[in-house]
Amino acid sequence: MALNQKLGIIAGNGRFPFLVLDAARAQGYEVVVAAIKEETSPEIESRGATVHWLSLGELSKLIETFRREGVTRAVMAGQVKHKQIFSSIRPDWRLAKLLLSLDLRNTDALLGAVAKVLADEGIVLENSTALLEPLLAKAGVLTKRAPSLQERKNIDYGRIVARGLGEYDIGQTVVIAESACVAVEAMEGTDATIERAGQIMVQTFAGEGARATLDRSLTVIKIAKPKQDMRFDVPVIGVKTIEVMQKAGATCLAVDASKCLLMDGNAVIHAADDAEVAIVTE
Repeated sequence: MALNQKLGIIAGNGRFPFLVLDAARAQGYEVVVAAIKEETSPEIESRGATVHWLSLGELSKLIETFRREGVTRAVMAGQVKHKQIFSSIRPDWRLAKLLLSLDLRNTDALLGAVAKVLADEGIVLENSTALLEPLLAKAGVLTKRAPSLQERKNIDYGRIVARGLGEYDIGQTVVIAESACVAVEAMEGTDATIERAGQIMVQTFAGEGARATLDRSLTVIKIAKPKQDMRFDVPVIGVKTIEVMQKAGATCLAVDASKCLLMDGNAVIHAADDAEVAIVTE
C-alpha cells in the first residue's frame, strides 16, 4: 500500500478494524473511520482517529464522508454479518439502485459492486490485510501436534467440499468427521457452524455402539474462496475460534496459508496447543 496522507477504514464488527487502525496509525497514516452503527464497537472512538457513524445501507453518506475528509484510499475491515445485510439494511437511493442492478446478491457480488462505485467516485479499496501481513497464517503445521491420519483424510475431503461452496460464495467453513460432511457454513457464520456440528455429533452418537466404532472428533476446514478478493471477506480465526472448537469436540483446524488472518497472532497457536487442537495450512 503506497503511503497516503489519509486512509479510510470502513469498520465492521470484531477486532479487525482496531488492528488495521492501530497498524495504520503506527505507519503514519491519518485515519478516518466510517463506523457502521449496527456493527462497530463504540470503543473505536477511543483510538485517536476521526470517526463518522453511518447506518448499514448509507452508501451515499459513506462516499460523501470520505470525499469531504479527502480520503482517496480505504480498507474494509471487520465483518458485517450476512444476516444483517438481508434483514437490517435500509438502502439509500444509491445502494438501492446498485442492488437492483445485481443478478446475484451474495457477498462477493454486493461488495464487489460497492467497491466499483467507490472507485468511480475516486476512492480505491486496498487489500484488507495490506497492513497486517505478519498476522497472515504461515505455511505448514502451526501447532505442536500435527493432524492424525484420520484428520488428514477429513481435511482432504473437506477442502473439496469447501472449494465447491466457495465457487457459489455460500460460506468459507465446513466441518467433517470420519470423512463425512457434518455441517457447512451459510449465513450463520463460522462459530455457529462449528457449534451446530458439535450438537449434531452429540445427537448422532447417542448410542454407545456407534460411539465405540466411529471417531466422533471433528475437523474444521476454513478456506479462502477460489477467487478470493483480498479486499473483503478474508478468512479470520482467533482464540475464540479455538474455544468454540474445543466445546464442540473439534480437534483439528485447516486454513489457507497467506490468506487467513490470525486475529490474535501467536495467541491463537498457544490456545490451540493448550487445547491439543492441531492447526495446519496449505
